[in-house]
Amino acid sequence: MLSLIGLLGALVALIWLTLRGFNLFISAPLCALLVALTSHTAVFPITSEVNFIDAYMGGFASFVKAWFLMFLLGSLFGKLMEECGAADAVARWIVSKLGMQYAVLAVVVACAVLTYGGVSVFIVAFSVYPMALSLFKDANLPRRFIPATLAFGSVTFTMTSAGSPEIQNWIPIQYLGTSPYAAWQESLVIAIVMAVLGYVLLNWMIKQAKANGEHFESRDGDPESTNRALPHPLTGLLPLFVVLGLSYYFHDLLKQSALIVALLGGVLSLLVINWRYFSRLHHAVGYASTGALVAIGNTAAVVGFGSVAKLSPAFQEAVSVMMTMPGHELVGAAIAVSVIAGLTGSASGGQAIALPLVAPHYLDAGVSPEQLHRIVAISSGALDTLPHNGYVVTTIRAICNEKHETAYWPLALLTVVVPLLGLLLILGLFIWF
Repeated sequence: MLSLIGLLGALVALIWLTLRGFNLFISAPLCALLVALTSHTAVFPITSEVNFIDAYMGGFASFVKAWFLMFLLGSLFGKLMEECGAADAVARWIVSKLGMQYAVLAVVVACAVLTYGGVSVFIVAFSVYPMALSLFKDANLPRRFIPATLAFGSVTFTMTSAGSPEIQNWIPIQYLGTSPYAAWQESLVIAIVMAVLGYVLLNWMIKQAKANGEHFESRDGDPESTNRALPHPLTGLLPLFVVLGLSYYFHDLLKQSALIVALLGGVLSLLVINWRYFSRLHHAVGYASTGALVAIGNTAAVVGFGSVAKLSPAFQEAVSVMMTMPGHELVGAAIAVSVIAGLTGSASGGQAIALPLVAPHYLDAGVSPEQLHRIVAISSGALDTLPHNGYVVTTIRAICNEKHETAYWPLALLTVVVPLLGLLLILGLFIWF
């Protein structure tokens, strides 16, 4: 019981502190320490037994090891797009062709194309943010909705859909023997519903905010508004296509490491094509490098909390309880994956923990592997985006420089509520049709 109180208390505290804007380098390890103490886990690595420091730093360091180069190159790509004026050029071209009323749609589509093309959701936010900032500025839209717009195009109807090359759609394959296109017909229906519903809600929220007097507000550190000559819009689009093409081409061969090749190709092509438009290249590189460190550090701090939480007896008991829930097997699997993803703050982490237990249990019960694959994928992408989720923290704080208290709630409506509705709909399709 003490372990359960500690786990839930620490999770609530982490969410509250995150929403209040506390430094995650302090709040995440403190909340993880609470979990360890209430679970009777040793704090220091005095013996070979499991301990708080090894568990927390193991999760922290493993995330940095796996993702630092991608974060660095992604940050460089985004900052260089901004510095040379390519992001402004693309944004103005979109506005001139589609009109300012479609600025939000342009950002969503850009994120969706990159995500479905194999670019990690973390890197999509880095890459598209400069263009999103310019579009929101030209259309005079409240900038606190930029994180929600980026997230909606990245982690909802694309990330967990059939055919997506994102890891959330590939982890189930090794446990279920399925393909990335498992249950593609139902997945297509859900993706369309989520895309339409989310886009309508996003536009409604922005219109309500504008009606209340909100508008775009410039800040220190934004690109300066000058009459300098901008490059041709194609010079901004071509590097994006380079990233997309290289990521798609090398995905099967290099897996996650394909992003290093893709982003490096994007950065080099951006430098070559727009070299004469760079005036403060040294400053841009320094700013991007620092931003990458802050972004990956914030995310790794939360990953460390999840690593400690997984070791607590309460977490193991919760997984066991969800595995034996009465009712339809697909509903049980959906609840188990959703809750675990919420506790760990990670869609992929929730799948990795739940699938070794869920897969054999439900396959033996006669559940369709294709249906289970799609349920696991979609359910992992709902409660995972609670305030302490690494992607949420990185996008809101490190990339968009916003505050959780103003930027998180629109994001939550689009990345928690909409996917949950999609999950309910696909459960209905599988169970009753």
